[in-house]
This record gives sequence, C-alpha cells and structure tokens, in this order.
Amino acid sequence: MTCARRPATATTFGYEGARRYSASVSSGASAAAALSVMPSSRIRATSSSVLRLTPRYRARHLAVDGKAARGSRTGTGPAAHLLSAVLEGGRTVSQLRVPDKTTEVTGFTKLLAPFDLAGVVVTADALHTHRDHARWLVEAKKAHYLVVVKRNQPTLHDALRSLPWNEVTARRYDREAGHGRRETRSVRTLTVTGLGLDFPYVTQAAKIHRHRTELRTGKITRETVYAITDLAAREASPQAIGQLARAQWGIEAVHHVRDTTFGEDASKIRTGHGPENMATLRSFAISTLRATGHRSIAAGLREVSHMPFTRPLDLIGLL
Repeated sequence: MTCARRPATATTFGYEGARRYSASVSSGASAAAALSVMPSSRIRATSSSVLRLTPRYRARHLAVDGKAARGSRTGTGPAAHLLSAVLEGGRTVSQLRVPDKTTEVTGFTKLLAPFDLAGVVVTADALHTHRDHARWLVEAKKAHYLVVVKRNQPTLHDALRSLPWNEVTARRYDREAGHGRRETRSVRTLTVTGLGLDFPYVTQAAKIHRHRTELRTGKITRETVYAITDLAAREASPQAIGQLARAQWGIEAVHHVRDTTFGEDASKIRTGHGPENMATLRSFAISTLRATGHRSIAAGLREVSHMPFTRPLDLIGLL
C-alpha cells in the first residue's frame, strides 16, 4: 500500500520546495500518467486564472481556431482535436478538447461562454461561419464578428463574389517583406445592408487578395478570400478589416510554435486527458513568455532553463 502524495500548490513552492517536488517526479512517464488522469478543467482553470480577459486588460480581438494533436492518434481512436481562443500577440486564453465524432462547431459557444466579450471582435475561419454563432455573439455576448466565407457555403460565397467589387472605392494596400518572401495584400470593403445577403446582422463584406512571392524560388501564389462582419464602415475601415483578418491567420503561428518548439505533433501522450492537458500547458508557456516580452519562444525557454526552479514561478507571479 502506498501513501498519496500531498498535492503541490503555490504555497508549497519556493526554491527548496520546487527542487524537492521536481526530484520527486521519478520519470517523464510519471508526469504523463498524472496528466492523463487529471481533469482537463483543472488545468484550464489554473492557466486561465493567470491569462484571462479582465477590465484591466480590455481585449479588442479574439481569434478562434482548432488544431489536431496528430501524435495522440491511436489504433482505435482519432487524434485529439483542440479548439483555442487566442488574443492579439499569440496569448491563448482558453482551450478545450473537441469530443470525438463531433466537429469544432459544437465547441464554439462553450469555449467563449465564460468571457465578457462586449465590444470584442471575434474572428474565425469558414468552419465557424454559422448563423447561430453570429446571433449568439451579437445578441448574447454583445460582441462583433468577422468570419471567412468559402465554398462550403456556396450560395453565400457566390453572392459575395457577384458584388460590384470593381466599383468599390474603399480600399487598402499593404506591402511587406520577411521570412524569405514578399507579400502584397489588398482589402476592399463594401456596405451590404439591404442587398439581401442571408446572414444575421451582416453589415459589411470584404474581399481580401494576397499576392506572395517566395524570394528563393520565385514561386508566386495568389489567394482571394471573402469575409463578412457586423461592423459598420465607420467602425471598421479596410485597414482595420485587413488587420483583423491577418490576426486570425496569425493564430497559425501559435500552432507552428507548439509543433516546432514543443514537438506537439510528435508527442506520444495519448491516453485519458493527457493530450489536451499537455496542449494547454504548452499554450500557457507560450502565452506567459509572450506576455513577458519574449518574441522567440525557443530563446525564452533557454533563458528559463538557466534557473529552472525559480524563473518559471517568477514569470507567473508565484515568487
């Protein structure tokens, strides 16, 4: 018979406490086993208590997107699929696991329900371009939306394509170079009230065109995306619409860091709550490092590793 170990809390830590607790975890397998049985709600509650929407920090934009933890796939079950809400700058404030045999759509309102979203613009990709989501955001949460429309909604997509975009005068052009490529983006916006678009509260439509050139190979790619929003022209100019759309695409950078720096897709933690708990901890680490000014997560992790018993606790205010 073995004795249960007293749960570690903030009050048990300090330099010596952290050292002893770290030494008590005999192997990576022990940590993985603990995370697989710990309810994911406890991990989310802990991280959200540090990174949450508060009156002191008033968010203007919140991006929603999902990601599969590919390494968690088993012979009998699919990979864990995780839905996240991310602030500007790549700070994840909420994350949950999408139940197997369902889609991200079912987790949208549950993910955002705990937050005061009044006045916040929520962006999402085409998977979440649902009329019920738009009504819930505007009516229940007093928020705004900007969502992408693709061919999975052919009637709405065709209606957007047929708008008189060549006559639009509200335009914005941006050019930039970096990461081995040169990119030009154009944004055109059009007020569509009274034009019969079948979507709740839609006020503006946007046509976003991206022209990208890979500097090393010379490869050119072009992409045109349509989006809709309840924001009026006086509230969201073409420049603002472009910034919101780019921020939504920027959530992919968070997913990229989880894969490349933390090796999420290669992780073999598959059982129980392990995949979502580990994903939450990775997002929490990224958010904490971003909040303390680290532009490179890899460099931030190296700095923290120099003082592993104190620096992580100092970053989250426990020392």
